[in-house]
Amino acid sequence: MRPEMLTALSALAVAGVTAVGGIATAVVGRRQPRGQQRRDDFAAVTDRMDREITRQGERIDELEAETERDRARITAQDFALRYIASWARSLVTYMRAQQLEPPPPPQPVPDEVRPYLHDISS
Repeated sequence: MRPEMLTALSALAVAGVTAVGGIATAVVGRRQPRGQQRRDDFAAVTDRMDREITRQGERIDELEAETERDRARITAQDFALRYIASWARSLVTYMRAQQLEPPPPPQPVPDEVRPYLHDISS
């Protein structure tokens, strides 16, 4: 076989491989366009993040409303306890004015309550 013929056959083989590779690239590239897929992924992730941010914002609003309700309830309970404590003090004062001794508390005052009751003598 002459060298010219060998060169021609190798060029034909390279051309064939190149053609098959080009066709394969076109088929694969047409099936999944990389740039479009990345844009679609970015849009999907962005939409999901927007929904999550909206959901978390709504949850924060709910928690703030719940905190306000709790704060109002605690304030009302504080007022009621102060009223009851002042009423009990006035009853004790009245009983002592009548020269009667008020009964002792039914149980010892718990240590958790002691800082909030300023008029206990123990």
